[in-house]
Amino acid sequence: MIRIVAPALALLLTTASFAAPPNVADLRDARDETAWEILDGITTEVGQRLAGTPAEARGRDWAVAKLKALGFANVHVEPFTMPIWQRGEESAEIVSPFPQKLVVAALGNSGATPAGGVTGEIASFDGLDALAKAPDAAIKGKIVFVNHHMTAQQDGGSYGEAGAIRRMGPSIAAKKGALAIVIRSIGTDHHRLAHTGVQNWAESAQPIPAAALSVPDAEQLARVLERRKPVMLHLTLGAHMAGTGTSGNVVAEVPGRDPKAGIVLVGGHLDSWDLGTGAIDDASGLAIVTAAAKRIMITGKPRRTIRIVWFGAEEPGGFGGDAYAKAHVGERHVLVGESDSGADRVWRLELTAADTKGPLADRLTLALAPLGITRGHDAAHGGTDVAPIAKATGAPVIDLSQDATRYFDIHHTADDTIDKVDPEQMQQNVAAWTAVLAIAAEDRDELSPVK
Repeated sequence: MIRIVAPALALLLTTASFAAPPNVADLRDARDETAWEILDGITTEVGQRLAGTPAEARGRDWAVAKLKALGFANVHVEPFTMPIWQRGEESAEIVSPFPQKLVVAALGNSGATPAGGVTGEIASFDGLDALAKAPDAAIKGKIVFVNHHMTAQQDGGSYGEAGAIRRMGPSIAAKKGALAIVIRSIGTDHHRLAHTGVQNWAESAQPIPAAALSVPDAEQLARVLERRKPVMLHLTLGAHMAGTGTSGNVVAEVPGRDPKAGIVLVGGHLDSWDLGTGAIDDASGLAIVTAAAKRIMITGKPRRTIRIVWFGAEEPGGFGGDAYAKAHVGERHVLVGESDSGADRVWRLELTAADTKGPLADRLTLALAPLGITRGHDAAHGGTDVAPIAKATGAPVIDLSQDATRYFDIHHTADDTIDKVDPEQMQQNVAAWTAVLAIAAEDRDELSPVK
């Protein structure tokens, strides 16, 4: 490979801020198969990893063995307890006026229908606001249907508004006396696959059956409703809570030379929904950050410790992130970030700190520029897994935003499989995180904690 490094970049990446400066550009631009091997191993040898189940436990065992084989230090599991939800049987069909079957998936923490299912008239609403404003009398004893229109965006921004329908809609419907609720899947595809995802019952909301229709089936139901005849739907869900169980975070490290220099934390989540094999959500994220840390490890000890966490039970409510924050709140985290938006190209860098314009931020920006990554102007979020430790400690947060244009075509569906991952784009992700770790773990400058 012929590499041309701009003089300013070369100077900034070999400054005396490094005790023993690694060649960041060389590390960034190296190629290896570590990330793909991890992705392939998790999705093939473990498969789906629903939180709190034996499948997720097999994933933890696989992770420990793999991380040790890769040479990481201090590999261990930090267990925690959590409520367990199981899916069960699921089906839906229009009974009248035009009988036909629909593709449906229960939402996380959904209640169950009676064994033979439940039949009710559809009460339709175009969005969450319309549902919230509807009188109880328009909903009581009916099956609520919430439609919406989610668009594909590079930053995935439409997920915030559309996702609220899934997260909040079931509780609103339950409080108004609904028999059940079905929503248009929170997705941007037109495949006949339903998108699952978590929802948590609000205080005083009695659990009811809650499910998502595939986008084509939701649109079909909307067309049926446009005929202005009463629409009867039959829904069967066997979903139920199954007590409490165990999940856990798998932790590994590249130990630093200076224990007082702090920890650079990167991770992703090991659990997945049970419809696919969790390739983009989030085996690819785990593979990306782990492969990047491996590149740093083979050059010797960095100044700061790099900690990799494969978080457990993110999908049902961020239990792993909360558990990590409680266990490690007393430790000094100098930078935290996670990869949890698939494996398409990183296009934007964002930071959250008391001062995001210091030398370290400049070095990160310049090191990522050759990969086509630009500096954003919004505050980094960090993601569900690392947000709790950032909030508890004020640790600076980094986001490497991935192109989410096609992410919500696949997210939380049976289509979340390894063939959807582009190896070349995944390599660019590994390169980006490698540059971040090479600089953040060695640099004597740092971002100021958020007060």
